[in-house]
Order: sequence, then structure tokens, then C-alpha cells
Amino acid sequence: MRTPSLTTTAPARFLLLGDSHAGPIGRAAQKAGIPFQGGPMGAGREFTDSFFTTRDTPGGTDVVFRSDEAEEHYRRFLKELGVDALAGLGIPMVATFGFCAHFVALRENWDLYRDRSGAVPPGFLAAPLFGAIVRATVRDALAFYEHAVGLGLRVLAVMPPQRVPGQSDPAVFMAAQERIRLAVTELGVEVVELRRRTTGPDGLQRPELCEADDEIHGNLAFGRIILAELLDRGL
Repeated sequence: MRTPSLTTTAPARFLLLGDSHAGPIGRAAQKAGIPFQGGPMGAGREFTDSFFTTRDTPGGTDVVFRSDEAEEHYRRFLKELGVDALAGLGIPMVATFGFCAHFVALRENWDLYRDRSGAVPPGFLAAPLFGAIVRATVRDALAFYEHAVGLGLRVLAVMPPQRVPGQSDPAVFMAAQERIRLAVTELGVEVVELRRRTTGPDGLQRPELCEADDEIHGNLAFGRIILAELLDRGL
């Protein structure tokens, strides 16, 4: 799911970096005529562990993505913004890295912790061990956010659609994303959390906000809700 940046004569209002969940945000901005730079750079599982490194450049400290595809997109985004490194970014950064809760919650990963009924016990999901496992799974995403905040950037992270595919454990999904949200918030990142506005009584994404024939993504209407929140926050 690739979304090109909106090209206008107006300066970009934010840099959008992330996985495929960034797509609806970019499409909503395009439809609304909101200038931005960026878009999806790969699949969510690619942005959890060991996906970047840092280096010093004439333009300041920068990140280097290990994936050739992600790095190519990233360099193009910076070039369009007229900066050589993340340290030179003068606009907010919006990202979706680390919030691939469906990947963290893959059923096979949690078989060791299931009780006789086949469920992962609520007590375990609330335990420090569970939190440590989740943080370890997305450790490089957390490191990315910490690095960006350390550069003095305004960073906003967007939580994912509340959609749990069949291969993921719903209870683990819900608990894991909450642990990720808390970890990202502790780093000084603004988390865009819209669950009360986008879910039904069951806590899952409302059908009208789901991408058709897809188990994971939100649609354009969902992206518009996120965009409206970003604009309300001054982007």
C-alpha cells in the first residue's frame, strides 16, 4: 500500500513515516489538499527490531534504514523537504512504527503461556513479564521514537485500526497495543489514540471504517478521522 506525497507549492505540514497503516492517513491528506511529505515504507513487521541505525552527517544526526526499499523512500522524502537529515526536520513527524499489534499477537507466539482452556490468562497479560516481552518485540521502534524525540522533533505516533486478523489472539492484541502505547508515551511522543471514536461496543473497528476485503487496515474514512485529529493538534 503506497501513498505518494502531496505535491503543491505550499510547504509540507508534516512528515509521514510508517508501515501500511500510514496509507489511509496519506490518502486522506491528499483528498483534503493538505500538503505533507512521506507515506508507507514497508510492512509493519519490518519496523519492530533492527530496522535502522544512526549516523552523523553535515546536516546533523540522521537515521539509516536497513531495508533498501525503506531507505529509498526515506531519502526521497527528505530530498523533497530540502533537508539532508532527520535532525534538520522543521515540521512535525507522524509515524506508525511499532503499532503492528496483530504481528505481536500472532497466536503461535503465545502458545507457551496458554492455560488449559487455550486462553492466555488475564493475569499474565497484566504481568511485568508480558510487558517486557512486548517491549522487546518492538524495541527498535521504541529506539527510533526515542532518537527522534532526542533530536528535538515533535513526534506523533498513530495507533492502529482495531482489527484482529484470524491468526492473531484478540486478548493479546488488545493488551499488547496498550503496552506499546504506554511505552511510546513515556518517551515523550504524542500518541494519537482514537479508539472511542472508531470502535463499536465490542472494542473492534466499526465496519464503515474498515478497508473492504482486508483483515487489518482502516479505510479512507478512518484516515480522515486521524487527519482531523492531527489538524486539531495544530499540524
